[in-house]
Amino acid sequence: MSGHTDDRSGTGVIDAPEGGQHELKRVMGPRLLLLFIVGDILGTGVYALTGAVAGEVGGAAWAPFLVAFIVATITAFSYLELVTKYPQAAGAALYAHKAFGIHFVTFLVAFAVMCSGITSASTASVAFARFLSDGLSLEWGAGSASLLLVALGFMTLVAAINFRGVGESVKANVVLTLVELSGLLMIIFIGLYAVTQGRADFSRVVVFDSPSDKSTFFAITAATSLAFFAMVGFEDSVNMAEETKDPIRDFPRVMLTGLGITGTIYILVAITAVALVPVGQLADPDAEAALTQVVKAGAPDFPFDKVFPFIGMFAVANSALINMLMASRLLYGMAKQEVLPPFLGKVHPTRRTPWAAIIFTTVISFGLIYFVATQAESNIISALGGTTALLLLGVFTIVNISVLVLRKVKLDHKHFVAPTVLPILGAITCAFFVGPWTGRDTIQYTIAGWLLGIGVVLWALTWLANRFFFAKKTYMRDPEELEDPDHQHH
Repeated sequence: MSGHTDDRSGTGVIDAPEGGQHELKRVMGPRLLLLFIVGDILGTGVYALTGAVAGEVGGAAWAPFLVAFIVATITAFSYLELVTKYPQAAGAALYAHKAFGIHFVTFLVAFAVMCSGITSASTASVAFARFLSDGLSLEWGAGSASLLLVALGFMTLVAAINFRGVGESVKANVVLTLVELSGLLMIIFIGLYAVTQGRADFSRVVVFDSPSDKSTFFAITAATSLAFFAMVGFEDSVNMAEETKDPIRDFPRVMLTGLGITGTIYILVAITAVALVPVGQLADPDAEAALTQVVKAGAPDFPFDKVFPFIGMFAVANSALINMLMASRLLYGMAKQEVLPPFLGKVHPTRRTPWAAIIFTTVISFGLIYFVATQAESNIISALGGTTALLLLGVFTIVNISVLVLRKVKLDHKHFVAPTVLPILGAITCAFFVGPWTGRDTIQYTIAGWLLGIGVVLWALTWLANRFFFAKKTYMRDPEELEDPDHQHH
């Protein structure tokens, strides 16, 4: 941070810049916040990766989701302590800066989180176009102009909803969350129906069978590194702290409730999928979507498989909306703290939304959508989903360490305090799942390396621009003022 902002309140929360800057509108109560968290966690991950996870561990596909849920919950306790301690929009990057005070680390954390959100949203946009193609029985190739135009058009619509206001965005999230939740509940109820018809084989759900001949331990860790993509999203909610009515009271109970709901649904969906469809067929990338196969196998007498692509379409749409909300709010928060250029902190005077950050993140997403749509392969969802999890696990490691470092900072307001063992355990487990020993596909490290490389370049440009502005401002000052330390500048 530069020296132009200070902690006037003594609470550790930096006041807003002076000069008439507009503040974000507090519109989110506990129910909207819960739906935001549930809607952000549900979506692309479970709809797209259930088959891939089963392919890593065989019938015990529920185990990686359970491990991912445990790791996510441990880290959530660290987020709860920090968001109630510093209820601002910047999230992990703010916590890293307060803990370490190193501009480069702060910028890199912010960029990693932003990239994870935009990459996830862009992938969801392409998935949206593909679900639309399946639902309408159209044959759009991976690089077709139709697929690209639909994906770009969809992201433009997301940006428009985002610009209109968080109130409208969260209300849209409520509708989309209910739709995607209905799809997963449909899977669970179809599983129960299949049991009564004798179509389910639950003996498969305790069979560990890794096709790559990995040991059970490494098969589960490899699958967990992929399944973790389905659990991320809870951390996005801290970027909505300035738009939550009472963040200190609401966040702890709402975040843990949201994680519990989604974790339970994931485990039940995974068990149902394996019980109804053989793992080899479920994990086949050339076959229909895994959950579509589950619907067909569990209720072949009903046309649910005709409806499911549209449910999947709305599910990934919700993921895209929430991720772009997060990315724009993160950029806004960083600009407000003067880590990124102040322009990105501009708030529209009428809509009270961070319009500059919305435009910036949308432009980046257009580039990603174009690349994914023209270069997509059968493993693109797994590659980008795994990269998203890789980036966020690295960030979570830093967040867990930040909690311990910031314990020495005492504030004059009450806040949530996590048991000390949890941040320690969280840092160790998250760092473990970042490493190559998990069996993670090497392409994920390649993608993450390029993204972070871009971040380093942007950080350097921002640093040089700030240095140039400071030098120019010093040069332009009155020489009499520079020579006379007692001169009062008005």
